[in-house]
Amino acid sequence: MHDSFHHLTLFSAKRKDFLYAIALTLCCVALNLLGSKAAVAVGAPLFLDAIGTVVAAVLGGYLPGILTGYLTNLFSSLGGDPINAYYGSLNVLIALCASLFAQHGYFRRWWKALLCVPVFAVIGGGLGSIITWFLYGMGFGEGISAPLAHYFYEHAALSVFYSQFLADLLLDLLDKAVTLAVALLLIRLLPAALREKLGRFGWRHFQKHPESSHHFEHTMSLRVKTLIMLSVAMLVIGVAATVISFSLFRDVTVQDHAKLGQAVSDLAASILDADMVDAYLALGEDAPGYIDVERHLYGVRESSPSIKYVYVYQIRPDGCHVVFDLDTDELEGAEPGTVVPFDESFTPYLPALFAGERIAPLVTNDTYGWLLTSYSPIYDSQGVCKCYAAADIAMDQISVDSYAYLTRVISLFFGFFIAVLILGLWMVDEQVIMPIDLMTTAADEFAYNDDNTRADTLERIRSLDIRTGDELENLYRSFSKTTSDMVDYIAEVQHKGEVIEQMQNGLIMVLADMVESRDKCTGDHVRKTAAYVKIIVEQMRADGYYADQLNDRFIQDVVNSAPLHDVGKIHVSDTILNKPGKLTDEEFEEMKRHTIYGSEVLSSAIRLVPDSGYLEEAKNLAEFHHERWDGRGYPRGLKGEETPLSARIMAVADVFDALVSRRSYKEPFTFEKAIDIIKEESGTHFDPLVVAAFVHAEDKVRAVSKQNLGR
Repeated sequence: MHDSFHHLTLFSAKRKDFLYAIALTLCCVALNLLGSKAAVAVGAPLFLDAIGTVVAAVLGGYLPGILTGYLTNLFSSLGGDPINAYYGSLNVLIALCASLFAQHGYFRRWWKALLCVPVFAVIGGGLGSIITWFLYGMGFGEGISAPLAHYFYEHAALSVFYSQFLADLLLDLLDKAVTLAVALLLIRLLPAALREKLGRFGWRHFQKHPESSHHFEHTMSLRVKTLIMLSVAMLVIGVAATVISFSLFRDVTVQDHAKLGQAVSDLAASILDADMVDAYLALGEDAPGYIDVERHLYGVRESSPSIKYVYVYQIRPDGCHVVFDLDTDELEGAEPGTVVPFDESFTPYLPALFAGERIAPLVTNDTYGWLLTSYSPIYDSQGVCKCYAAADIAMDQISVDSYAYLTRVISLFFGFFIAVLILGLWMVDEQVIMPIDLMTTAADEFAYNDDNTRADTLERIRSLDIRTGDELENLYRSFSKTTSDMVDYIAEVQHKGEVIEQMQNGLIMVLADMVESRDKCTGDHVRKTAAYVKIIVEQMRADGYYADQLNDRFIQDVVNSAPLHDVGKIHVSDTILNKPGKLTDEEFEEMKRHTIYGSEVLSSAIRLVPDSGYLEEAKNLAEFHHERWDGRGYPRGLKGEETPLSARIMAVADVFDALVSRRSYKEPFTFEKAIDIIKEESGTHFDPLVVAAFVHAEDKVRAVSKQNLGR
């Protein structure tokens, strides 16, 4: 019952352990925040924001560790540094790994603990560098690793990405080494009793209990099914939410860029005097006011880093005639009057442009890259559209912003996913799996041996006291009631069985007495042979003989049916049965038939009671107790172990009692002489192992031979 006690203790302690886990989590979150602030205060090139995460994971396991990691970054982001929320998934992964390492004993030896440092560094530095790369764009960051990253870029001939990645990884190796050292020191300083209390909650809670699920080793456990269902549900929701939010973000960003482009083109259009357009085309910079307008257009372009090109075109059937085209770092602007051919993407809009109409911003990806272009018509004093002011917004930044946004969403979701998954598993384990395991183990280990054992088992089931406040609690109460009813029913059935067994044994003795009353020379033969049989079978089991056959049921059946071994004499004539002198050959042949008669009588009884084991053994005793080990017995002439074991045992008991008993035709042998005869017949008349057990129990046999077991 040790396993049941273990489960019961674990279940009862959970309510108190939960408070310890909450306290541990809050303390470790505070430890992370203090460590981070201390590193900043002293100017150390470290983060020290995972010390509490490691402590919580090693002491409390998965759930406290993951909650500590997730809450640390959440509180840090709420405290004025919102970007920290996107790194919460890293602390969650560190907690998972620390819990796994603790489960496998890595923190019990310092050299094993060192193996955890590279893993933590790859998570914090490697994955952290990738997240930073996408969050801040494809360039150098501005964190504590920036100087080292610049050094690698300038001296190691590495790309910007690999320079930053290597710098982050190396600094994080140092950070995680210090983090681990401080965490292990704090753990060692805690009292052993407190470490034990905190250790009762956590990864142990999620281990599979083989003793409670050994019947289901080829099926998927409820814990695994729950993990799969929670994971699939959260992933589906998370992926759907991520795709939708990403799509909405891109749409909103494009709309914002479109508004910006339209505003810029409108502003550029407001600067020009449409009545001067023809002069600008003809004279260029020599036209009055051309330089001032161009300077204002440069100012408009520089108002936002997203604006790539600003220009003014007059749209004619032969192409775009340049009025203004500003120079950029990559491209020199075209001279006034230059004709620029139409791109194919403009073909659908040409009729509207020729008509001087306003068109919606359009996105193109052709000669000048991926651009969002806004056109604003410029009308002269007569209301004629003389040209269009255009602004090109670079769309590449949208991709950068989109990837940064996607990185933020995934980082937030991943940390949240792991935290909620582990919390959900803990709740399922606490409220579903543990109660089911307890009831399953209690049912598996239910003992039916005797009244006291059943009562103890029932009391243990009642003491589980499962209180989940739902259908499982109702199931437990029904289980307890059913078990209690079953115990009462078993007790009642056992009592009735004992009464029936007593009646059965009484009827057997009555039947044996009926036979005995016809045989005046038999006396208490049936009772003493039964007593000898019991002595022999018990001694044989003690000596280890025929262990595969001598079970409790066999012994009980043989002992109870032993008095029926001579039941066949009921069909033998009284003249032969009570003849005082020696029987003739014919009479002896008739006497020998009592074995067949007994077999027939008991076969008839078996047909009426087909599943009665004791009648089967009674038939074996009646039919074969005069068979011999050497095959010269009767009625079948069976040899060795061809004769049933029960009959071989009865043969020794029957012959010995005949030897020491007075008969009308002989005087009794002494006990010693009878024992010697039995020994001499070992291996010829009797089974040697049966004789060995009989002789081994000589003192008990002698005691029975001296008793008067008559009616």
